[in-house]
Amino acid sequence: MRGLLKIAIVGVAALALLALWVWAGLPSHRQVAALAHENPGPTALMKQREREAQKKGRPARQSQAWVPVSRISRHLIHAVLAAEDQKFFGHEGVDWEAVKESVEANRKAGRFARGGSTITQQLAKNLYFGTSKTPQRKLRELIVARWLEQELTKRRILELYLNVIEWGDGIYGAEAAARTWAGKPAAALEPSEAAQLAAMIPNPRRINPRVNAARLARAQRRVLWLMGQAGYLGRAGMGAEPPPPEPVDDEEEDEPPPAAAEPAPAPATPEATAAPETTPPPETAPPETTVPAVPSTPTPSPTPED
Repeated sequence: MRGLLKIAIVGVAALALLALWVWAGLPSHRQVAALAHENPGPTALMKQREREAQKKGRPARQSQAWVPVSRISRHLIHAVLAAEDQKFFGHEGVDWEAVKESVEANRKAGRFARGGSTITQQLAKNLYFGTSKTPQRKLRELIVARWLEQELTKRRILELYLNVIEWGDGIYGAEAAARTWAGKPAAALEPSEAAQLAAMIPNPRRINPRVNAARLARAQRRVLWLMGQAGYLGRAGMGAEPPPPEPVDDEEEDEPPPAAAEPAPAPATPEATAAPETTPPPETAPPETTVPAVPSTPTPSPTPED
């Protein structure tokens, strides 16, 4: 009996220590709540990339230009929602069904082949935790995602996400990504360009035009199919099944040199016919999830650009 009691006490103490360890690595709730009206400074991921560059003896590259969500093409918003978080307006930070599907897909593949994080979870990871794949990081990410949903509107979460996520080596946010990869501002992106940018999000330092154009084209075709399935584009010629997702690589490795040329898939552009303007943008979600407009654009934190 005493032996069982000792085991129970040790187990409770271990859980308490784990909880304290997880909690100690969190930002304060107040810091998270401040994002409702303040733009963040350099994120945990930006700082991680800077350290990685220093270890390799090269200068860290960083290009970012903050824009309000109203100055981001609806096509990019639609592409990101279709590809990354189709239930964004319906969940409270975590899509448990997507998590379940991700676990099952990874079990079948015998490796990490698919993520199940929502846009809110990805934002938490980018802002505070970086790309390390550890259980404690995932727990912290879940907690912060819940705080973000409690304190911020869906519109604000989407605006933060589209301005801080990585889109290539040293490229952060939709404006810098659009100017780098499409040669135009984020507001002017067409459906196929938006699909290309959204296709890069799972691993932008591996899936981009400079490293592997053929791989990017395959991922772009999948995003276009998902946009059509969601009603954002016409579905003519897209087929009944989506193209398979690209495997998820190690996000912590540096951007590799360009891959050897592969036969490029058929261009996806002809399929990218935008649906009629009657399709509501994310800002006009169904009544129960309507996102109020942000009263004013927060003053951006100064961020160096290349």
